[in-house]
Amino acid sequence: MHDITLLQLIEDDIAPTQELLELLEQEALALHGRDMPMLEHILARKQSLIVLLEQQGQRRRLLLTGQGLSPDRAGVQVMAAQSPNGELLLQQLDVLSQLLDTCQKVNETNGRIIQMQQHTTANQIRILHGGDSPSLYDSRGTTSPMAKPRALSQV
Repeated sequence: MHDITLLQLIEDDIAPTQELLELLEQEALALHGRDMPMLEHILARKQSLIVLLEQQGQRRRLLLTGQGLSPDRAGVQVMAAQSPNGELLLQQLDVLSQLLDTCQKVNETNGRIIQMQQHTTANQIRILHGGDSPSLYDSRGTTSPMAKPRALSQV
């Protein structure tokens, strides 16, 4: 009976995890285009999906620990070994694990995109405030000193 409940919990997580993956992929596009309204929409939906997945994960942990099993793959494998639905249970767990791994990779890529954009923006602000390197030239054709702030009209 517990194996069927666990299987249902795992299967219930697959659709939200697929949706999360799609959102993360959309987020990458929105980040490249700096589409703030789209990013706000994606963030709100991502947060609700993450809360849902955390709640489901907690239910799986409670179910496994309530049976005296570890709340990880090893615990699921023990339960699967004792269940007629064991093979399906492990297959669905693999599907969910692969989706979560893919989500993590896409999320890490999105994090790198954000870091690159922050670095680019910081460089642009530094240049606008006169902290550019001496190899840049001002409107008179001379190199601009590092310590001398300039008006934006002279950039």
